[in-house]
Amino acid sequence: MPVSSNANFVASRSRVFAIGFACLVGALAAVAPARAEVSEVRIVRQFGIHYLPLVIMEHENLIEKAAAADGRKDLKVSWARLSGGASVNDALLAKAVDLSAGGVGPLLVLWDRSKGGKGDVKALAAVSDVPMTLTTRNPKIKSIEDFTEQDKIALPAVKTSMQAVTLQMAAAKKWGPKEFERLDRFTMSLPHPDATTAMLSGAGQINSHFTAAPFDFLQLKTPGIHAVLDSYEVYGGPATLILLYAAQSFCDDNPKTCQTVVKAMGQAMDVVRSDKKRAAEIYLSVTKEKTTVEDLVAMLENPKIQFRLEPSATAPTAEFLHSIGRIKNKPASWKDYFFPLSHGLNGS
Repeated sequence: MPVSSNANFVASRSRVFAIGFACLVGALAAVAPARAEVSEVRIVRQFGIHYLPLVIMEHENLIEKAAAADGRKDLKVSWARLSGGASVNDALLAKAVDLSAGGVGPLLVLWDRSKGGKGDVKALAAVSDVPMTLTTRNPKIKSIEDFTEQDKIALPAVKTSMQAVTLQMAAAKKWGPKEFERLDRFTMSLPHPDATTAMLSGAGQINSHFTAAPFDFLQLKTPGIHAVLDSYEVYGGPATLILLYAAQSFCDDNPKTCQTVVKAMGQAMDVVRSDKKRAAEIYLSVTKEKTTVEDLVAMLENPKIQFRLEPSATAPTAEFLHSIGRIKNKPASWKDYFFPLSHGLNGS
């Protein structure tokens, strides 16, 4: 056989082999089972009634029930509690948890730092619109400009928590953009329950607390404690406080699990809307906080407190964080830092 004919024969055999191999791979891929999703989902939340849907999900096993209804009877859920946006973000980055519930500010910082890869962090859905209240037992403090070196403001985490970011936003509005950190020197990190104990005792250096329900309601019932600032004054109206977020890689690998979690959270919100007394009882049975069912029901009947999957007024926080350089990427809309799972919602 001539050399040219032999070369053509070899090339032809190679093409046949390549086509056959490609068909074999395709056939194997077609019959191979899809990659299994996680058998356990780990979620971390923080303290306060703004996490109520998650508390109900935990107590009522709503995620497990929703998964079972979809044919996944083996899904397990583990819950953890931490204080402060930095802590929940660190847990997510370390892959100690799969889903973190935290403030809009902490989510935006994490979204910005992780943007552009499989580690990209975004929100699955909103959790709550709950106003934060800056309380004090110093009778001389009528507004944020009255704080002095003798005052200490407790909040979940300095600089990074939603309370810290909102306080910076208030300072920027009061004294100008360059003065956004003016009140930071008065702040210190402390979980809401511990800060409330300090406020009610009247002892120690902490005489102010930037907090939310039920802790602000409890404090304001106490003689000598009054409100200085409401976060809705800073945002110009009701705004989402808490979001549930995860890494892109987790949602890509576990789309059904993420859908199940959001479905269960919607069911928990339905419980709050339909039976506030039961929701309050569940909250107390899980958290063991020192308040009453009646007081919690009164809080839940406050029109300022809403639990819904749709995010509202998250843009002011994003714009502020970008303006001070804390996030480099300026989102074009709220959908930039939310997974497509929620893009059909009427959010903002």
